[in-house]
Amino acid sequence: MDRWQAMKVFVKVAETKGFAEAARQLHMSPPAVTRAVAALEETIGARLLVRTTRSVTLTDAGARFFEDCSRILADLAEAEASAAGSFATPSGTLTITASVMFGHQYILPIIMDYLAEHPRVSIRTLFVDRMVNIVDEGVDLAVRIGNLPNSGFSALRVGSVRRVVCGSPGYFEKNGVPTTPADLACHSVISATSAWASTEWRFGQDQKTVVHVYPRLYCNTNDAALQAAIDGFGLTRVLSYQAAPSLASGALRTVLSDYEEHPLPVHIVHPEGRHAPAKVRTFIDFAAGRLRADRRIN
Repeated sequence: MDRWQAMKVFVKVAETKGFAEAARQLHMSPPAVTRAVAALEETIGARLLVRTTRSVTLTDAGARFFEDCSRILADLAEAEASAAGSFATPSGTLTITASVMFGHQYILPIIMDYLAEHPRVSIRTLFVDRMVNIVDEGVDLAVRIGNLPNSGFSALRVGSVRRVVCGSPGYFEKNGVPTTPADLACHSVISATSAWASTEWRFGQDQKTVVHVYPRLYCNTNDAALQAAIDGFGLTRVLSYQAAPSLASGALRTVLSDYEEHPLPVHIVHPEGRHAPAKVRTFIDFAAGRLRADRRIN
């Protein structure tokens, strides 16, 4: 067995933590997998795996070798794919994550138009209101709202959104319009229990104006909070894109605009940098143009 194949077998055993499962995934016999790892250990002169009747774990030397092998094999796969043309022609499955409402309202229409132009690509969406670990969950790219932490990932800014306080015209007719953040104490508040939601509302570009609100209604989705506001129950605070359709129709109107925080950026984030395959690069170019042209987030 050649060195490349032996490294591939070793990496698969380490990933699956078992010789039998590695053999199944590699379409090899378990004895062949065992011989490959043993030969590799003999060639290197170090024990790579600790085997028991119940588990397979990496030694310290094995852990270091696993990282090196994974990188080398990834570079080899990239070189082969490039030579075969997959880096020139979009193909394969693309996994995209975004928050639920942003994904439904903005990303899904872009995805369907992209797929119509690229028949060799399929797309899996992961629209969830939580921070997805791109690497651990096998995601190719993410649309993130908010300031980004230092991650080493590539990021392309495509827009910005604001946090807005809004209510229905009917509610304001009955209860008046708040003119300062302090006036919220006299109003019925609806809170969405999303990832960033808090009963401590900050206002102003410096976020130094803090108001503690006491919601009468907690909703576990932004859709529900917006609907309650449309129905006239009270005021809610959401991101501007979430309320955009209702604001455009007149079902909601914003208040306290002079006290808004600094806008939050919208980025497309991906981990592969300049080595990204064509399916990632072409989708980013396609989506960036559409999102930057959308006045609701720019």
